[in-house]
Amino acid sequence: MFAGLWGHRSGGTAAGLRQAVVAVAGLCLMLAACNLHERSELAIGIPERYATAPSLPPAPPPALDWWRGFRSNELTALIEEAQTANFDIAAAVARIVQADARSKIAGATLLPAVDLDASATRSRPAGGPNRSSFRAALGASYEIDFWGKNRATVRAAEENAIAARFDRDVVAVSAVASVATAYFLVLSSQERLRIANRNVESASRVLSLIRQRQEAGTAGALEVAQQETLLASQRAEIPQLDETLRHNIAALALLIGRAPAAVRVRGGGLYALGIPRVSPGLPSELLNQRPDIRAAEAELVAADADVAAARAAFFPSIRLTGEGGFTSAALRLLFRPESAFYSLAAGLTQPIFDGQRLEGQLEQAQGRQLELLSLYRKAVVSGFTDVEKALISVRDSAERERLQQQVVESSRRAFEIAETRLREGTVDLVTVLVTQQSLFTAEENRVAARLARLQAALSLYQALGGSWLPQPAVRVTNHP
Repeated sequence: MFAGLWGHRSGGTAAGLRQAVVAVAGLCLMLAACNLHERSELAIGIPERYATAPSLPPAPPPALDWWRGFRSNELTALIEEAQTANFDIAAAVARIVQADARSKIAGATLLPAVDLDASATRSRPAGGPNRSSFRAALGASYEIDFWGKNRATVRAAEENAIAARFDRDVVAVSAVASVATAYFLVLSSQERLRIANRNVESASRVLSLIRQRQEAGTAGALEVAQQETLLASQRAEIPQLDETLRHNIAALALLIGRAPAAVRVRGGGLYALGIPRVSPGLPSELLNQRPDIRAAEAELVAADADVAAARAAFFPSIRLTGEGGFTSAALRLLFRPESAFYSLAAGLTQPIFDGQRLEGQLEQAQGRQLELLSLYRKAVVSGFTDVEKALISVRDSAERERLQQQVVESSRRAFEIAETRLREGTVDLVTVLVTQQSLFTAEENRVAARLARLQAALSLYQALGGSWLPQPAVRVTNHP
């Protein structure tokens, strides 16, 4: 290192200080030709449309409270409660506070630092008289950010604070989707319980008819035992379904920040929920809609600024300092003109040899920049992938539910015919068992198909970024 220090105290002139400042500025201008900015080439290909999206005219984005499209007041109330009580969202908000504080700390380097120094001492040397000293002074120091190192550091901190806000939006979208998923699982568990109870009633009716035929001598003990086995298996499913229902309610309680004992879910019919129709829009709009992409972009911009700061650290650091105040051996004379003093200094520090520390810091920042560039590209492509997969699920789950409804209707007709013929005594008991099992399985599969369709619509909302707020235009492919 080498450093220069020029000062002026009371009794002299300011000519030396002016000469020092001119010399420092001249040296800086000689070195200022280097470009300290790093630019990240994103090189992301944006498709014109989604492969699975139907050829429809552009539609307006969903409302901010898009979950109302499922037409459930209870679900809406749960989601709104989660937005204020969810622990993950609260933690994300706290991370925003921390990021803002780091940005404030970084911004302090752009302003002068001013300190007050006041002291009073009293001493007595060996064999000498008592001595007193009083001092009051203001000191100031300021680093001239000629190379933009401090500005780059501040920009990096500001972009990280922006990324923290988008991370909070990511957590919020995930929390809303988790609440909706848990609620759908509660409804599906309730529906499966209702189906299981109906199946028990149907199997009990058939068992009564078979026992009547046994009494009439047209059925044997084997047929009775087979039907008793089917009835028992249906009854055995009820405790397991009840357990699943209670577990889903407990999971929902955690998402809204409440103990399970304090949560009551009225639920209702799984088929009473609406299936919203969502327009995916254009792929280019996804860059503004998805908060994870916006967060990755902000982190990349922060990495660009970190590289600029690391480059600027190779160049001289210029600092101005000054101090002025009063000092006296007698308190009554402290603030008299003859007790005043001041000093001004300008210093320049240039790194010469540091064991490749600065070079290592620059390479580390550049490596982090390349890492975040790859992560940004992955976030963009992952967004397109998520939307495509959600669109496929929306289309295929709707078709699956339609076909499964036909299976349920035909299975129910077959079971009703078999039960009627059983009463008439004109059907094989094996046929009755087969039609029962087919109906029970078809109804279970229909619930699964309905749940998959609801989750597909939810996943499309989540893939598109959840709520749409007006956002500024996405940054261009190059970052300064």
